[in-house]
Amino acid sequence: MAHTFEELVEMQRAADAAHAQAERLRDQYGPPTAHPWSAQQSQTYETAWRAARDLARDAQNAIATYAKTNGEARQDTETRVKKAAGHLE
Repeated sequence: MAHTFEELVEMQRAADAAHAQAERLRDQYGPPTAHPWSAQQSQTYETAWRAARDLARDAQNAIATYAKTNGEARQDTETRVKKAAGHLE
């Protein structure tokens, strides 16, 4: 599926938001080695982490395809997308 640059930016924003949610859960629950998480906490965190991972993978694949289709270097496209998405590393 061909994506526009704007769609890539939205995909990156969604991946960033999902990653932030997984981090918030980890911060809220505390380190699982210090005090074990409940089964529900573990399941909630795993679901959030899988969503973040899957969205990031989909964004990366779309960025690579877009770059190849437009004759751009993947890294250059990724940098432009992350900048436009407000991504901070």
